[in-house]
Amino acid sequence: MSIRSDSPGASELSSQEQLESYGYKQELKRSVSTVDLLIYGLIFMVPIAPWAIFGTVYNASAGMVPLVYIIGLVAMIFTALAYAQMAKSIPLAGSVFSYVGRGINPTFGFFAGWAILLDYLLVPTLLYVFAAESMIGIFPGSARWIWALIFVAINTVVNLLGISSLKLLNRIFLAIEVVFIVIFVIIAVIALNNGTIPGAEFTTASVWDSSKVTGPLIASALSIAVLSFLGFDGISTLAEESTGRRNSAGKAMIIALFIVAFFFVLETWLASALAAGRQSFPDNEVGNAFFNLVRDASNSGWATAFFVVNVLAVGIANAMAAQAATSRLLYSMSRDRQLPKFLSKINSRQVPQAAILTVSALSAILVLFFVGQIDVISSLVNFGALFGFMLLHVSVIVHYIVRKKSKNYLLHLVVPVVGFLIIGYVLLNANAAAKIGGIVWLVVGLGVYLYYRWSGRKTPTLGEENNEFVPATGERGEL
Repeated sequence: MSIRSDSPGASELSSQEQLESYGYKQELKRSVSTVDLLIYGLIFMVPIAPWAIFGTVYNASAGMVPLVYIIGLVAMIFTALAYAQMAKSIPLAGSVFSYVGRGINPTFGFFAGWAILLDYLLVPTLLYVFAAESMIGIFPGSARWIWALIFVAINTVVNLLGISSLKLLNRIFLAIEVVFIVIFVIIAVIALNNGTIPGAEFTTASVWDSSKVTGPLIASALSIAVLSFLGFDGISTLAEESTGRRNSAGKAMIIALFIVAFFFVLETWLASALAAGRQSFPDNEVGNAFFNLVRDASNSGWATAFFVVNVLAVGIANAMAAQAATSRLLYSMSRDRQLPKFLSKINSRQVPQAAILTVSALSAILVLFFVGQIDVISSLVNFGALFGFMLLHVSVIVHYIVRKKSKNYLLHLVVPVVGFLIIGYVLLNANAAAKIGGIVWLVVGLGVYLYYRWSGRKTPTLGEENNEFVPATGERGEL
């Protein structure tokens, strides 16, 4: 039986009925509210993310760091809207793998999933490497790999305990980060009012300085900014664990993007003011520029506290969310027989245990290989995410304009076209290592794809399932 948009009560389908309409059983635990999704997305993007890279972004943007994040919000909102449209029509875990696979066809879906898998598999590793580097600053002389493995173990235990444990820790860490953002605002405002740092004052020059803004600078800022917001898409991987109404994941993505952008702009505007108009930070200060400004505006005790919170936010909170997202992507691809079957195994707490352990094992191995090579792993992460985003935009056009004959040209044509061009520009200007590494990964994926085709495995496209589900308002484009 097909459930179409003109069927009475089609929009009233429960979350489980929506899932079963695609031929799947409800295996993951549905206990994640829309608020939980929002918190998860914020943790994934890290509200205090600018702290660690403030000096680098300051030097690259001629001191206009807030402008970088404003540009990033404008650029990424197109991708967030595309995600929201596909999440509404295809309420499955698996992120772009599910959306592109059913929005275009299984072949494109596999490569979208395979590309973003490069992002999702390496993000936890990148975060562990970041956190390990920071721990060396707290405990000089200790081994980086030991710290990285400690973080891997902590996050694995939390994820195996179930979604309830993840929700609880997400709330705790978000509260800590917000408290420290408030503390920083207080420290900065007092310092700026009292003249604690010579030359530091409230100014809008860091948001827009017409004498410094140029085309190349905006283009460079765009690349930095887009990459700073990666992570909001992780919300889509929890779609099958959501208790909210249809498209709660899409709404959470957009709201999270705006909230985290507000935090980014506020923090960097005040930090830029504390920088007192300097041209740039020297190489030996750029990595800890933000923490040094906190020290200058208050004292070394506060600077250390901010440093510790940053390490915990990256090594535990952010990495924990990334591991959860990666395990759901592996689970979804395995369930559709595009990866080994054991990855779809669920434990008694209704979490993908085999996928979680696999992510942990890979992270532990990759950490040992990539310790001290942050630039290399960062470039590979970026390629995977951006390539997957480009296919996502294409899927919106094919799914809505071509198949559903939607007349909402703004959301279903203009938005994905603009989003595709923005992401394409950033990907085109990525460094050579990212392109080479990404192409090699896609070639490996081609081998995997051909193997599964040869073995007769195929993912059904939308409408091929026994029970087709088409949302009641699927063509109107509401958020």
